[in-house]
Amino acid sequence: MQVSENQVVSIDYTLKNDQGEVLDSSAQGEPLAYLHGHHNIISGLENALTGKSVGDSFTVSIPPEEAYGVRDESMTQIVPRHQFQGVDEIVPGMKFHAQAEHGLSVVTVLAVEGDQVHLDANHELAGQTLHFDVTVRDIRPATEDEVAHGHAHGPDGHHHH
Repeated sequence: MQVSENQVVSIDYTLKNDQGEVLDSSAQGEPLAYLHGHHNIISGLENALTGKSVGDSFTVSIPPEEAYGVRDESMTQIVPRHQFQGVDEIVPGMKFHAQAEHGLSVVTVLAVEGDQVHLDANHELAGQTLHFDVTVRDIRPATEDEVAHGHAHGPDGHHHH
């Protein structure tokens, strides 16, 4: 069986940046399961997995355009400190949920200057080329429910709350 649309694919992966630092990886013995063809993972990785078989291992470098996008400086803004009521200390690197045009987004504090808080709504991996080491562990046909819901369900099925 090969990786194709509406297959649930389980992969082991390690993600590194250009400097070779490990940014993320699947948990030991717990592969990531996703529904292929439904944009559950970044497009560059999904494209690289198409046609692969169980046991295939490969390395792929994915440009920002097929990952989390290029950095968009218009997604940075400066807001007054008083908008963070109830937060005693604001330091660079902190993340907050903010209401945006398309629902909730995560913003990262870049800097704090006096009463001004500099925020960035870009994904933290925007603008970066991502390097994945991947091994395909399992491929199975998706259930009708999984296809209808657009994502893989766990071994015991899936319950929406």
